[in-house]
Amino acid sequence: MPGVSATSIGANLDLVRLLSNAHWIVQAVMILLAIMFVIGLYIIIYKTLYLRRASDESNRFVESFWKSRDIEQIYKQAQALRNSPVSQMFVAGYTELAKLASDEALKGDREGNLSNIERALRRAQTVETGKLETGIAFLATTGAAAPFIGLFGTVIGILFAFVEISEASGAATLKVVGPHIAEALFATAIGLVAAIPAVMAYNYFQRRIRVLRREMETFEQDYLNIIKRHFLR
Repeated sequence: MPGVSATSIGANLDLVRLLSNAHWIVQAVMILLAIMFVIGLYIIIYKTLYLRRASDESNRFVESFWKSRDIEQIYKQAQALRNSPVSQMFVAGYTELAKLASDEALKGDREGNLSNIERALRRAQTVETGKLETGIAFLATTGAAAPFIGLFGTVIGILFAFVEISEASGAATLKVVGPHIAEALFATAIGLVAAIPAVMAYNYFQRRIRVLRREMETFEQDYLNIIKRHFLR
């Protein structure tokens, strides 16, 4: 825009003034969106670190699982790698196998024992999947709802701005109308700021979780095959 520098625009765009001069409903919307943004940012940072640890520890455990022939040593390794969903599945399967091996009444029931171990693995997989997906739903909700919440604040802000302008004396020039419109549009801006990183993080986390779930499903089949060949003959 001729004659208007970026510095002058930044000086005129006083975010504190926009928030303090806005209608109380618009202020409430902005505060709600700010809270959603902060919570979403915390979830993004936490889940990024958690999924990274889960993936790294799963890779370490799977490598150890296939290299070692000592099941007791593998069990100790699995207990140490608590952030790995694959290792926790092994712990559940190993615990169930040890329980069945100590129960004299169940030693001859091969199919029943295998079903019990499979159920234990499935339960562990469900628990670990729940841990991986904790907090992801909030990001999806923020990504879907934040723009509409911001739009609601904008509509309310513009509505009350025009009511105030109509009741004011004098001509409604751009200098008079502009600040009120800016205050209202700021709610939409905050909604987009909260929604965009939430949607991007949600899609990223979903891909990472799908990979870990496939690793758990693959490990379940491999583990059951080993149990069939070596422990439940």
